Amino acid sequence: MNHIPLLDVRRGGPVAHTRARVAAAAALSELCLAPVPRWSRHVCLSSIDLIAGKWLRSSVSTYGEDLHDVARILGFPGALTLNMSYLFACTTSAATGPSGAPLLRRSLDWPFDGLGRCVEIAWQSGPAGDFYNVTWPGAVGVLSAMAPGRFCAVINQAPMRRRTRGLIGLPYDAMINLGNALMREDGWPPDHLLRLAFETCESFEDALALLSREPLARPALFTLTGTRPDEMAVVERTEREALVLRGAATVANDWQTPREGWNGRMGLANNDARKATMRCFAPGGPAFRWAVPPVLNPTTRLVVEMSAAGAGDLCARGYEAASWNSLPTPATKDFRLCDAAPALAA
Repeated sequence: MNHIPLLDVRRGGPVAHTRARVAAAAALSELCLAPVPRWSRHVCLSSIDLIAGKWLRSSVSTYGEDLHDVARILGFPGALTLNMSYLFACTTSAATGPSGAPLLRRSLDWPFDGLGRCVEIAWQSGPAGDFYNVTWPGAVGVLSAMAPGRFCAVINQAPMRRRTRGLIGLPYDAMINLGNALMREDGWPPDHLLRLAFETCESFEDALALLSREPLARPALFTLTGTRPDEMAVVERTEREALVLRGAATVANDWQTPREGWNGRMGLANNDARKATMRCFAPGGPAFRWAVPPVLNPTTRLVVEMSAAGAGDLCARGYEAASWNSLPTPATKDFRLCDAAPALAA
């Protein structure tokens, strides 16, 4: 099994990360895109890259240039496409840990091979301080990260806006939602906004305000924990509105209270089952003992536990599946920040 590397990219951020790990990014791209015939990749991915690049230039994100720099460094099509793809499903829990401080636990499900074995931890920095980003070489945004003494935060995919009913209308609604995001919305990509929060927000409350205030390109679910027992919240976001729910929570891919006109990703029964399973495992004990079915499923690629209290701590494990319908197995040794950071600092 691979060790999850920890890279100090406090100077240069994701661009420096990509420059240092070009070969790893190329290997990851090959694994993710293996189902796509090689002869068609250049034409298809180059076209999608152009669309993604044009949309980024019209958005309010301040990280578009970073993404174009990453694409130039890598030199192969698909860098923008993979960055703008979105996580498939996730299960998240914010609860009080054994020490009395909040603990954030999350699984990330994405139907791409390679994401488990190629995961890395980027030690990044911004005006508000340092943070640890669970990421991949070539990725510009933040999906799961921890800022010691400040906060932890993750993104789950939000429900899908529906205009029709039943499976027949699903492709239609999906195309309309994508078209609106690309042609009408100029807000932040959710992972870019979360990176902005880690770089500029000095506290849990600052991050909560930023993630609730700024316009988004598409709906998202943000879960945050701070350093005190009362610092836990879920931010349910549409493009221009936010519902802040404070306190311990378990999040899948639906609103905490279902809303008319929205369908939870993965279906109601699946979301409820994953949340119920996560609740069965109180924080404490061996890491990742909660990573069991259905939280663990064929598309699970990453599990993370983290706390921002004190010096902060973060544990991560990558997963890969042998086939599309088999449960994944660990592809990496468990990463523990408390073990890895002192060696890197030395």
